[in-house]
Amino acid sequence: MTTKLQEMTWEDVKEYLSHDERIMIPVGSTEQHGAFAPLGTDTIVALSLAEDAASKTGVLVTPPLWFGWSPHHMVLPGTITIRPAVLSELLFDVIRSLHAHGFRKFVVINGHRIVNIPWMQIAASQAQEELKVKVAIFDPAYMSKEVAKNLGFGKVGHAEEIEISHMLYKKPELIKKDKIAHDHVPPEKNLYYIDPADARDTLCYVPSTLEDQKRLVEATGDAISGRPSQASAEKGKLYHEHLVNRLVMVLKEF
Repeated sequence: MTTKLQEMTWEDVKEYLSHDERIMIPVGSTEQHGAFAPLGTDTIVALSLAEDAASKTGVLVTPPLWFGWSPHHMVLPGTITIRPAVLSELLFDVIRSLHAHGFRKFVVINGHRIVNIPWMQIAASQAQEELKVKVAIFDPAYMSKEVAKNLGFGKVGHAEEIEISHMLYKKPELIKKDKIAHDHVPPEKNLYYIDPADARDTLCYVPSTLEDQKRLVEATGDAISGRPSQASAEKGKLYHEHLVNRLVMVLKEF
């Protein structure tokens, strides 16, 4: 039987709920990822993790939420940004709907890095307080600290070698490798570090302004941060498999 909620009938869901109350909710964004990667990169990777974990556990997966908080990426066309308060309410309503039918344990899979986490935490807390459910947030950047170092990945950025390696493994047909013209590694800021794999991470991320992003595009011709030229499908495979194993562990602990 399929593990995709949208492909099931209500009778299928009723039968599933007779023996399981877990479900995964993939969340990403629709935003620019350089001239070489699709706008849906964040959602695609979140969904791929959910689907591969579902194949190992039988846990259901909802349709993904394709939008995130992306004001700084409005600098390039195609990006869609939704206010975090709206996103928080949307996620809460998804959980509330599923709770009404008998789901009690939710794993929200974040494909949009640090930017999505604050509003996800608010929705998760609200759901746990009001609905008495359990909600876990699964974030690849935080769940891959060990393997990221072993693979020699640079720090977390945007459309960098981590994301592009992941995509080269799962959706290589969507990556325009000939368009990866340059890397862009911005200088470090004193006292503020934005990378879960770095012990100095300050957890104080604020999205860059649109004006900052415009200057980046003017200077480099794109709006990326990191080393996409170092991406490979081989590293993406190891990265993906590590994350799927971690996600399976989360589901089993539930």
